[in-house]
Amino acid sequence: MMAAWNNKHAAIIITLLAFLAPMACHGGGLINFTILCSGGWVRPITVISLPPLVTITIGCPNGSSETPITASPNEPAPPSGAGLYLDYYNSSYSNYACPDAESIVRKVVEKEIAYQGRGIGAGLIRLHFHDCFVEGCDGSVLLNTTASGNNDTEREGAPNKNSLRGFDVIDQAKAALESACPSAVSCADILAFAARDAARNLSSGKINYMIPAGRWDGRESFANQTGTLPGPFSNLDTLVAKFAAQSLNRADLVLLSAAHSIGRARCIFISSRPGMNQTLVKDLNGKCQSNPSVNQDYKTPDDLDSQYYQNVVDNDALFDSDAALTSSPDTNALVDTYRTNLMNKWEKDFGEAMVKMGKINTKTKGDKGVEIRKQCWTYNAPPNY
Repeated sequence: MMAAWNNKHAAIIITLLAFLAPMACHGGGLINFTILCSGGWVRPITVISLPPLVTITIGCPNGSSETPITASPNEPAPPSGAGLYLDYYNSSYSNYACPDAESIVRKVVEKEIAYQGRGIGAGLIRLHFHDCFVEGCDGSVLLNTTASGNNDTEREGAPNKNSLRGFDVIDQAKAALESACPSAVSCADILAFAARDAARNLSSGKINYMIPAGRWDGRESFANQTGTLPGPFSNLDTLVAKFAAQSLNRADLVLLSAAHSIGRARCIFISSRPGMNQTLVKDLNGKCQSNPSVNQDYKTPDDLDSQYYQNVVDNDALFDSDAALTSSPDTNALVDTYRTNLMNKWEKDFGEAMVKMGKINTKTKGDKGVEIRKQCWTYNAPPNY
């Protein structure tokens, strides 16, 4: 009986959040959800009239789920990744600071995927993405205490709160590295290594790329900066603009979106677009009656693979942002290329896109306000800094 009560009230809370967030986007309500509107994190909802007492306008400006963002027609220059090098911790670039760093991280990741399940691997990939898209790949998503004393960190931002996974895995890897080579390996690099190793594991070894390292960790993190993350209700223009702001192009957008081929999606973010496969919609609605989340890929839910693109073509993708990839000729052509996936082209290109993403606004030794944290969840207090 208690389980039934919890499920019922959880559904009520989720419904209220879905109602209040769009209303607040338009300026109503007690909570400011502007950050969600600008990123496609709120479902499009129309005007509801309740005559004769009150009329409530629900939804973001212009009747859209997001504030319009104009994408540049030009391809952005890729992130430079200056100061990052392959095999960094076993080379002269780091003075051979920790030769076994990458293998130590890999052992932890593989152990935890075997123990916790493949979903934790999906969580590690997402954690790296959410780190890099907010102030660059500096490990700031891991912080819950900062040098300025701010506790309202990225972890508390609306796109992240109660949805990110993998912090425990990163902490385990950091502890193992501190034992082997104290104060040598940054949390930002651990995130990049862990995401790479998770992708390798979840693709049965088909995704296997080398990633340059040498990142240092930031000391600040702010929830109000998480609006740079693309949301599940984003249209293509918004997606392209948000990726371009990180020096990533349309191909990177199409490639990295396929991370949605594994892991789970919260029910409040599932698309309600008219063209979606109605058999799937019915099945999802049934599952969401008793669960807050569902598998993102209902055909190969435990594999990081190119099935995602077939789902997009078949209108089986769960997010509006996934379906949006077919709304322009260039992105649609890429979807079709990776759907056929001749000679495992998607796995190779996905790895290259992950390397590019890992170079976004990196901080390295000598930059202002950086360090190699001894614990990934907090900054180093003086005199360590």
